[in-house]
Amino acid sequence: MKLGLHVPDFTWPGGAPEMRSMLGRIAQAAEEAGFDRMSVMDHVWQIRVVGPPEHEMLEAYTTLGFLAGRTERIDLMTLVTGVVYREPGLLAKIVTTLDVLSGGRAWLGIGAAWNEEEARGLGLPFPPTAERFERLEEALQICLQMWDDTTDAPYHGKHYHLERTLNVPPPLRRPHPPILIGGSGERKTLRLVAKYAQACNLFSTPDLAHKLDVLRAHCEREGRDYDEIQKTVLFNFDVGARGENVDRIIGELHDLAALGFEVAHGRVMDVSRIEPLEIIGREIVPAVSGF
Repeated sequence: MKLGLHVPDFTWPGGAPEMRSMLGRIAQAAEEAGFDRMSVMDHVWQIRVVGPPEHEMLEAYTTLGFLAGRTERIDLMTLVTGVVYREPGLLAKIVTTLDVLSGGRAWLGIGAAWNEEEARGLGLPFPPTAERFERLEEALQICLQMWDDTTDAPYHGKHYHLERTLNVPPPLRRPHPPILIGGSGERKTLRLVAKYAQACNLFSTPDLAHKLDVLRAHCEREGRDYDEIQKTVLFNFDVGARGENVDRIIGELHDLAALGFEVAHGRVMDVSRIEPLEIIGREIVPAVSGF
């Protein structure tokens, strides 16, 4: 099993003047610890399950560009991009740029968006749910077309119209940056995973096995090999002040691996202390590498 570090909270000691150095130390420590990937949220306000909206939040792709310059190996992504926050042609170009400048380490994490409060607050588009999912599917089609360097043909969908899907330079990753679709909706989200994505990301709920069965059924209908889709799950890494929770975490990760999950991806509590990352690298990464 591989581990992913998600950084949803930037409210750290020292505030904005220390944020650059703190985030750089976290990224480098995560890479040294053996994390496979690192993500940030695509939000412009803090979300309420983490903290009040007034807490610090950084724009996602600017942050990933910074992380690309401070790391060498770890993969980089949003968990996940809100599809209506950027026009898909521009989004494909942004992820391509991140891939090129990171040396081929970019993913496209994407979803239908959900935070109406922040969207309305900053004047971002936020159409009804059904339309957001229509736009999500078109955005996936546009990104895949722009990452196909054999064509720059127009794209005309219901919501998006591109006269020339030119994208130079192309991404370094082949055939394209992997696509992860976040969310566990059975009718729409998991169908899109089966049709377009290289990975899913599910919430850690008691019905995880059922969600995987739903994904398998969608793959059968789409003619897709279920086993080629990477299954990732959100996970809260709370190792404790001195690592007292390590054994419990290893056991939980073993159970998730037995269900078929290949990546546990989530927040590390007290990450700004750095020591929790070191504990994970020393005690958890080696223990789960064979799962």
